[in-house]
Order: sequence, then structure tokens, then C-alpha cells
Amino acid sequence: MGVKQIQYYNNLVLQYLAIKLSLLRMQLVKQVKFLIEKEIVLEWRSKYALNGVLLYVVSTVFVCFLSFVTVKPITWNALFWIIMLFASINAVSKGFLQESKGRQLYIYTLASPLALIISKTIYNVLLMMVLTVIALFFYMLVFDYVPQDLGLYVVATILGSISFSTIFTMVSAIASKASNGGMLMAILSFPVIIPVLIVLVKLTKNAIDGLDRSVSLDEIGLLLVINALVGAVTLILFPYLWRD
Repeated sequence: MGVKQIQYYNNLVLQYLAIKLSLLRMQLVKQVKFLIEKEIVLEWRSKYALNGVLLYVVSTVFVCFLSFVTVKPITWNALFWIIMLFASINAVSKGFLQESKGRQLYIYTLASPLALIISKTIYNVLLMMVLTVIALFFYMLVFDYVPQDLGLYVVATILGSISFSTIFTMVSAIASKASNGGMLMAILSFPVIIPVLIVLVKLTKNAIDGLDRSVSLDEIGLLLVINALVGAVTLILFPYLWRD
């Protein structure tokens, strides 16, 4: 077999692999789209997460207002992230922990594990972004306080909602395989979420103080790196969890 024939067959193999990969990619996109639509339809039908978390946020903010009336900016900032931390746990944990084994088994027969975890993560990110923005503006309205750099603060809250969503989606997927998933989720998420909270508090404090935005680039970059690492680890680990 000549060199030209070898190159010809190599090109055929590469073309075949490229076509197969593109078909798999298209199939994955379709599965992710279908599963996200399924989550939205179920949420719209029951409105469990949205109404429950909104009620929690509104009642907690109101109780904090009655307790403090006026607070220092640093306390205002800390209270906001405490409220959003527990709100995100309530909103995101239901994705795996509250699904019945029968429904999980049925979904596993329809879609790949990658499509399932990507769709769960995207849906939780969208849900938490909406909830976080609503909670922030309600929080500012009740306490009658606006950070000096509101744009940076909104960006920080969006990055925080993405971090909470990716972390709690991964942890809830792991905890769902245990008998006492709720307790296991709290234990596993604590060491992961603390560094994120530290960075978020520092970033939002810069926004409250009105510092130059270039000062906050390190914190923004660190949050993006954490989100990317958590997402990559989730994509690697979940197919193995899915088999159990």
C-alpha cells in the first residue's frame, strides 16, 4: 500500500470520526434542550421552587428588617449572602434529592448522563439568576440602600448564583445516591462553598465601597475559575455516579 493510499484512508477515517462526533454533539444538544424544557414545564406546573424560595426570601428579608431596621453596609452585605446561600440550597437541592427513583430510572433510559447533568446545571443556573436578581432588588427596596457601584454588585450576584448552582447541583447529585441525602449534602457542600462565599463577600464589598472596578478583576477571575473547575469535575464524575 502506497503513501497516497494510506493518507487517503487516514482522511476517510478522520472524516468519519468528524461526522460521528458532530452527530453525537447534535444528539447531546437535543437531549439537553428536551430535559431543560421538561424541567421548565414541571416547574411551571407545580411552581414549587420558585414560590417556595421567593416566600423564604421575602419572609427572611422582612424579619431582618424588623430586627435591624437600619444596618451598616458590611452587615447588609453579609445578611444578603446568608439569605441567598440558604435560598440556593432549597432551590437547587430538589433537582436530584426530591426526584423519585422511578422517574430517575425513566429519564436515564431516555438521555445520556452528560445531557442530564448539563441540563440540570443550566436550569439551576437560570433559576438562581432570576431568584437572585429579584431578591437583590427587593432587599434594596426594603432596606432603602443601594451599593455605590450597583452594576458591579449585580455582576457579583450573578456570578454568585452561578457558583451556588454549579456547586449544589454537583453535591446534590452525589448526595442523592445516599440514604440520608440532605445531611450528606450539607456536609459535602460546606468546605466547597466557604471559599466561594469569602470571594463573593470581598467582591461585593468592593462594589459597596465604590472602588475602581480594576481592583475586583482578581475576584471575578477567581470566581470564573472556580465555576469552570466545578463544572469540569461534575462532567467527569457524574457518568460514574449515574451507573450506580
